[in-house]
Amino acid sequence: MSFALYDAGETLLGALVYSTFFPLFITKYIDPKTYSALYGVAFLISFFLALYLGKLADAKGLRKQLFVIFSLLTALSGMSLSLFASLPHLALLVYCVMAVFHQQALVFYNSMLLSFDSRGLASGLGVAVGYISSAIALVFLARLMSVPDVFFQASFLFALLVLPSLLLLPNPPQRGRVKIKEVLKDRKFLLTILAILSLTEVANTLIAMMGIYLKRVYGFEDTQIYRVIGLSAFGGVVGGMVFGRLADRWGASKLFPMGFFFWSFFLALLYFTSEHLILLAGFLAGLSLAHLWTTSRLFVIENFPQTQVSVRLSFLSLTERIASTSGLFAWSLLLYLTGDNYRLSALLMIAFPLLGFISFRKSRVVSL
Repeated sequence: MSFALYDAGETLLGALVYSTFFPLFITKYIDPKTYSALYGVAFLISFFLALYLGKLADAKGLRKQLFVIFSLLTALSGMSLSLFASLPHLALLVYCVMAVFHQQALVFYNSMLLSFDSRGLASGLGVAVGYISSAIALVFLARLMSVPDVFFQASFLFALLVLPSLLLLPNPPQRGRVKIKEVLKDRKFLLTILAILSLTEVANTLIAMMGIYLKRVYGFEDTQIYRVIGLSAFGGVVGGMVFGRLADRWGASKLFPMGFFFWSFFLALLYFTSEHLILLAGFLAGLSLAHLWTTSRLFVIENFPQTQVSVRLSFLSLTERIASTSGLFAWSLLLYLTGDNYRLSALLMIAFPLLGFISFRKSRVVSL
């Protein structure tokens, strides 16, 4: 349960800070394209840092220690955001540093799954509890929160929820020195990572820009935005429980490929969805997110050597860093090319899951 509580804290932080309050706050002072680009730079920095730290943790068995350090740094930097609301440019800098810390913590959070026998249940329950926390936050807490206090409040709640994981989760014992060059020569692995990357491109862009999208396309007020994101969280709860159980029963190898259909259908639906049906699209977004977060990490554990699993999982986390960078850059470029047409830009993102499916099929051929 401590693993699931960490997911609860992480998702709550994402719902209240990354998806809603901070982007809505900062884009009052800074152009959304500039915000997207700078946020992408933060994830690019995170990519190189996580590459080094993942290798170190695998060789020295320091996953738990680094997990604790970066989780605490995430909470502290998030709390400090409340102090800089009157200085938007400085607040954006602190926010980007917080994002780097947060992403490092997630590198080692995924590695904690190595300690579980029923990994599908653990992964799915974590996702489900995470979305329950975000739904509660958006439906009941968001209306009571406001900038700048929300940044301290959300980060403090994150710290409380992750504390059991920091104290109780065991440090996975697997150790092994793996050369990055050897991993980079594994064609099956690289194609798999590219396939997962294609989906996280869309997922991380959705998380970062959902609030802005709803405001620009539909003219929604903040309370309406919270309602859509709240229903998305409910879809995540359902998806986490269902996909977690199915992963233990069928295996992630059979379940993961469904994600290419989920995301393609969602992006196509979003283009045609009217204001009255946007709640349905929000629910489908939650299902798609839950499927991706539940099955992708399990897929890597199932399909690659256990002696190298921590390094492989570090690469999985790196895909999220890359996806957040390239996805936001791609989103900014699409907005520029379409003249800030948010609907069309979102539809054009369908290229990512389609290309990802091609990469996934090639990885299956290599493995035969």
